[in-house]
Amino acid sequence: MAISKELLEILACPQCKGEIRLNKQGDGLICDQCRLLYEIKDDIPIMLVEEAKPLK
Repeated sequence: MAISKELLEILACPQCKGEIRLNKQGDGLICDQCRLLYEIKDDIPIMLVEEAKPLK
């Protein structure tokens, strides 16, 4: 089960409070402003700045 469109609309980057988007693989959420990837594990987005991975 993927992240619902409604959930994506209300989620925000915990660091900058900006918009996030689903990555192409569907296994993470990307904040383009902070250049961070928040992974999705077991259909749950891990929205912790400490757990985010920097984009290359």
